[in-house]
Amino acid sequence: MADPSSYRPSPGQIPDSPGVYKFRDEHRRVIYVGKAKNLRQRVANYFQDLANLHPRTRSMVTTAASVEWTVVSTEVEALQLEYTWIKEFDPRFNVKYRDDKSYPYLAVTLNEEFPRVQVMRGAKKKGVRYFGPYGHAWAIRETVDLMLRVFPVRTCSAGVFKNAARTGRPCLLGYIDKCSAPCVGRVTPEEHRELAEDFCDFMAGRTGTYIRRLEKDMTQAAEEMEYERAARLRDDAGALRRAMEKSAVVLADATDADLIAVAEDELEAALQIFHVRGGRVRGQRGWVTDKVEAVDTSGLVEHALQQLYGEERGDAVPKEVLVPALPEDTEAVSQWLAERRGSQVSLRIPQRGDKKDLMATVQRNAQQALGLHKTKRASDLTTRSRALEEIAEALGLDAAPLRIECYDISHLQGDDVVASMVVFEDGLARKSEYRRFQIKGFEGQDDVRSMHEVIGRRFKRYLQEKERTGEWEQTPPVSGEAPHPAQGSPAPADETDPREDDGRPKRFAYPPQLVVVDGGQPQVAAAKRALDELGIDDIAVCGLAKRLEEVWLPDDDDPVVLPRSSEGLYLLQRVRDEAHRFAITYQRAKRAKRIRTSPLDDVAGLGETRKQALIKHFGSVKKLRQATIEEICEVPGIGRRTAESVAVALASAAPAAPAVNTATGEIMEEDDGGTS
Repeated sequence: MADPSSYRPSPGQIPDSPGVYKFRDEHRRVIYVGKAKNLRQRVANYFQDLANLHPRTRSMVTTAASVEWTVVSTEVEALQLEYTWIKEFDPRFNVKYRDDKSYPYLAVTLNEEFPRVQVMRGAKKKGVRYFGPYGHAWAIRETVDLMLRVFPVRTCSAGVFKNAARTGRPCLLGYIDKCSAPCVGRVTPEEHRELAEDFCDFMAGRTGTYIRRLEKDMTQAAEEMEYERAARLRDDAGALRRAMEKSAVVLADATDADLIAVAEDELEAALQIFHVRGGRVRGQRGWVTDKVEAVDTSGLVEHALQQLYGEERGDAVPKEVLVPALPEDTEAVSQWLAERRGSQVSLRIPQRGDKKDLMATVQRNAQQALGLHKTKRASDLTTRSRALEEIAEALGLDAAPLRIECYDISHLQGDDVVASMVVFEDGLARKSEYRRFQIKGFEGQDDVRSMHEVIGRRFKRYLQEKERTGEWEQTPPVSGEAPHPAQGSPAPADETDPREDDGRPKRFAYPPQLVVVDGGQPQVAAAKRALDELGIDDIAVCGLAKRLEEVWLPDDDDPVVLPRSSEGLYLLQRVRDEAHRFAITYQRAKRAKRIRTSPLDDVAGLGETRKQALIKHFGSVKKLRQATIEEICEVPGIGRRTAESVAVALASAAPAAPAVNTATGEIMEEDDGGTS
């Protein structure tokens, strides 16, 4: 690990003009490229106290061994040079989007004497006109098949074309009029090129002209009683309409725009792009990336714009680019896009109307893409096995931890303190084993003490079950533990439920090989102390500190730093994030339930069913309070003694000010009211 002060340039060396800088490691490899309006200010920021730097930035500057820069005249030049260097050097600490699949394009090879329509993947070639990308190659072929009725452009390979020219016989498409057969001279090269250009114009969105022309020719043919020709023109117009229907109108003003949306978490980001031409979605694609540098949504958008348009010119850059957040230097990026297009480009955030609604759709696609990416990564058996092996190696375990339990503490300013326990077996969540706890050993906020209490209670139960090997008799539940089935799974029986007296182990019977706590050294020490007090020494403990993503072990002054690309770190992060989600869900539900309490809760012998019947009959607690005992007795199931108890309870409970649900900001008025 290098000391940044060893290669820090003196302030006078760094110019205060726009430019691009490179960090190199000890082997002279470029590991990071960045740009700046003011090089002196930007580069100096990397050499402040390491404790003040973002963890990923700190990792970069301690990996680097030197920094150098190049001065440019404008911020637009800096943007272009940054893109060029990132593409050339592929720095490990720069965000790089990667396609989640190789998207096919509809391509027209205008660089050939006889342009050809075909499906193309991979890098774009000069002189080829591209449309798309499409989700599937068959979608392109269906569109082309419809279009060839009107624009019979060549689709054959070079070998087939040459063979037809040699024999003087066209292929089948030539015989059925879906190719103009330039191979045998039916049309001249100029006429065939004009067909190809008309095809491109139609695909680019200029559709109305051709359909109106066909309809005009059809009407004229019918008037001249050329009914076969009129029928053929009618079918051609229908084919074009069906080709257009394959991409629905989403923007009524025939807009040409690209819409970019980003879904991200602390580790990864997914990008989705919708290409709208002539008001219709002509293509869609998505990328995912690891967030290997300290970057926010604006930075992710800027990187996406560079990758999208860095190699594009002319109409490939649309008139409008709609984004979820503007880049830091919006003016320079807009100017760079305008230079590539050759005319003005509007770069903005949609605020209202159809464009905002479409952006919401793109955003949902991005969220789904990120979720799918994580699911695929987590479900791969080989990847999970490698992750468990990496964890075992990093923590010095004898074997891979096939069962991992993770604990997290959640509260709101010291109130409603709860804890969660989630279980991963063989790298997958075991939701039926999840548990949740209420902290009742003390009042107030103390995450370390709470962690000690939860670990102690969980493993006391483990020891109790261990002592009863094979018997599994009923035992009183430990105070505060509440079984909680995960959504979508069968509700587990309570720990004291006699239905479990069938020889099957109870919930706390299985010990984990690894206990993970959400936190750093103090939480790890508390968990280890709880295990030591119980005499348990065969369960490993570690903590994952969220801010720095460092793994802490008991009695170690320095954390274990797993590589950023480590599958082991990724699994630990998933386990930790799931524990946090489960804890905060329980804490919010508990807080909401406390807020929604009712005076009827204090009426002895009044169960939930009769409380709901009272509220349904009168409409609210407020109206129930105003009712007489005789009116209360009219409710089915409510006798006079119960009615008197209800009246006394409501009379003694003065109406309180409206409660506020702190999770949502909603005012919980009595007139809205049910009971809980």
